[in-house]
Amino acid sequence: MATLTADPAWRKLSAWYSAHGASLNLRKMFDADKERFSNFSRVLKTDDGDILLDFSKNLITQETFDLLLNLARSRSVEAARTRMFSGEKINFTENRAVFHVALRNRSGHPMMVDGQDVMPAVNAVLEKMKKFCHRVRSGEWKGYTGKAITDVVNIGIGGSDLGPLMVCESLKPYSKGGPHAWFVSNIDGTHLAKTLTKLNPESTLFIIASKTFTTQETITNANSAKEWFLETAKDVSGVLCQNLQMLHWFLCNVFVCTQWVGGRFSLWSAIGLSIALHIGLSVMISPFTAFILYWKLCGWAFGFNFSIWQYFFIEATVTMLFGSKRCLLVFQGDMESNGKYITSNGHRVDYSTGPIVWGEPGTNGQHAFYQLIHQGTRLVPADFLIPLQTHHPIHGGMHHQILMANFLAQTEALMKGKTEAEARKELQAAGKSGDELEKLLPHKVFEGNRPTNSLIFKKLTPFTLGVLIALYEHKIFVQGVIWDINSYDQWGVELGKQLAKAIEPELATPATVLSHDSSTNGLINFIKKHRA
Repeated sequence: MATLTADPAWRKLSAWYSAHGASLNLRKMFDADKERFSNFSRVLKTDDGDILLDFSKNLITQETFDLLLNLARSRSVEAARTRMFSGEKINFTENRAVFHVALRNRSGHPMMVDGQDVMPAVNAVLEKMKKFCHRVRSGEWKGYTGKAITDVVNIGIGGSDLGPLMVCESLKPYSKGGPHAWFVSNIDGTHLAKTLTKLNPESTLFIIASKTFTTQETITNANSAKEWFLETAKDVSGVLCQNLQMLHWFLCNVFVCTQWVGGRFSLWSAIGLSIALHIGLSVMISPFTAFILYWKLCGWAFGFNFSIWQYFFIEATVTMLFGSKRCLLVFQGDMESNGKYITSNGHRVDYSTGPIVWGEPGTNGQHAFYQLIHQGTRLVPADFLIPLQTHHPIHGGMHHQILMANFLAQTEALMKGKTEAEARKELQAAGKSGDELEKLLPHKVFEGNRPTNSLIFKKLTPFTLGVLIALYEHKIFVQGVIWDINSYDQWGVELGKQLAKAIEPELATPATVLSHDSSTNGLINFIKKHRA
């Protein structure tokens, strides 16, 4: 396959942009095409109601859209999808399948890796989780003094923390009857210390969420949690504490997570045990009761994937996510997955990859950074997500009504902006004139033409959350295939860890350190001199 910039489909897209890109104006395109919304929106029918994707406020025409789809076909995205669902080892630097799709398979359909159906093992883990969760949630499983479990602490980092945290926060309205869920990830001891002050060791269950048991942050936090736990438990029964230290850890249950599940895609594996305990296993797995839908979402992601267009041609390197709940903002696996500059053949790319993804829930961002996306010098495409119904309709639903009004207003404002003539008319209506008006006028003008996607769904149910997660997972997949990079390794993360392991013992000795560059040496020696 040709490199991306040598691909004929890419060259056609590039030529089209050279000829027409400068004239792309959203306000004019909406004025000229009254059917633009219908042409550039899609509705996905699901068991939990329709999901609307409106991508009409993107800097595209029908010709652009067709050229983008042709590029996806030319880059063999559909064939890559088949390879992923077939269990082929598309994670080529680690020689692993990328088979988180098997975790979403509730249809009974076989899923093969190396000639073996993985579904019996997947289902066996789920069955073990089901029995364990029932014992904990029913009160049968008790703490060391006979008290029922009231709190579960998930100790992990990365996908073993962010994913379960997002789901537990998102689906909290469904958590009745389950223990409270806490999440500790940061190696900064403050995170663990503050959490432990709110817990009773007699009714607390710890989950060590790690596939390798070698992640430094997770193991350090787990050891400290174990010390806190045993410090109290030893006062009850010395024999009991000896049993608790089984295999050096108090590991009463071990749930297997296979190597073909990447951390940031591991929500519905054993890594999701905290989710299952908090909201119940049946609620946890309900997002993927229809495997066909998951396959379909990969195709839907083709049309959603304007990031390729935006990064290369519109020169936007930042993407913003605006969810109605803070938890939705953890759809940021984009950066860890596609922050790469080496292609599958080992060559450096000659194009930009990997967006910067950030955002804020609800209207909070309006008082933080919306100013930048409205009148800043950077073009910042944004995704807006909102449910039609809230789990908390306080004050007669007025809060959610205001939230929806702001959701709609912001995408319209970013698209339309405000012309000089409109701004002048407003100032005149406010009684401004002469020099005062002219001085204010340029500050009141908004260029608009800022692209957005809008996703509207009925309610944030477990099923709908699963659909949204799948859509963004496939968005990442499509980008990676087109860019010809491996979206499923993370060697950059490993580099910092390697260096940290070398520096840690140097911090523990009184000797002056000279083994690094002058800056790192200076920082280490300053810390050692002054931290006492």
